[in-house]
Amino acid sequence: MASIKELEDFTQQVRRDIVRQVHAVQSGHPGGSLGCAEFLTVLYQEILSYSTDFKMDGEGEDLFFLSNGHISPAFYSVLARSGYFPVKELATFRKLNTRLQGHPTTHEGLPGIRIASGSLGQGMSVALGAAQAKKLNDDNHLVYSLHGDGELQEGQIWEAAMYASAKGIDNLISTVDLNGQQIDGSTEHVLSLGDLNAKFEAFGWLVIDVLKGNDVASIIKGMAEAKALTGKGKPVCVLLHTEMGNGIDFMMGSHAWHGKPPSDAQLQIALDQNPETLGDY
Repeated sequence: MASIKELEDFTQQVRRDIVRQVHAVQSGHPGGSLGCAEFLTVLYQEILSYSTDFKMDGEGEDLFFLSNGHISPAFYSVLARSGYFPVKELATFRKLNTRLQGHPTTHEGLPGIRIASGSLGQGMSVALGAAQAKKLNDDNHLVYSLHGDGELQEGQIWEAAMYASAKGIDNLISTVDLNGQQIDGSTEHVLSLGDLNAKFEAFGWLVIDVLKGNDVASIIKGMAEAKALTGKGKPVCVLLHTEMGNGIDFMMGSHAWHGKPPSDAQLQIALDQNPETLGDY
């Protein structure tokens, strides 16, 4: 088990990877990626039971599905630094013939990627199917998914949420990245999400709030609580309160950085704020 300092150092390197990937091709989504860096670090370094000998069926291991696929820079960084593929491959992000597409896809055969994601709203449905398959196969491992809060404006999410509780899919933990921002502004301004605790509970889910969603220790504690609620007849939702652009002061809290690459000068500021910890690619 890694120490808090080791997890924070890992996260810091992930932040460097994110801004370097997006800057190199002047394309991508740094804001949400930075906001989820701690969560994905904890998930892959502490929570998931998995093998880097990647097999698409995921039999005998925990599964994770990224629904908000635009935060691929963070996902790719964590996968590479967790041993799924060489870290140096991060330098091919969004380039011609790369396996690291702007939104994750499956036909390139990138280890760690089980679904193409980027069309928002679909990941929970896929995760439910995987969770049901594990039950049918007497596989006691869990299924995890991650969603953006703006993504919850998609109707398919709520169809899936209704199905999950109706069918007693209690081996699923779905996390919502609550940063309050989406491409056109705040979620409150674009289309208010209302009381998500009450909504998920009304749909028959058990709900955990992680109020410090960019704090490694708080994420570990919250995910442990979520895991303890599995197997009780209901799906589990984790509401992860994060900051868009976390760790880079000029990006934090602004929807403007949802899909905007940093300039050369801005990249250097971001790197200066996050000194190298594990080695750049």
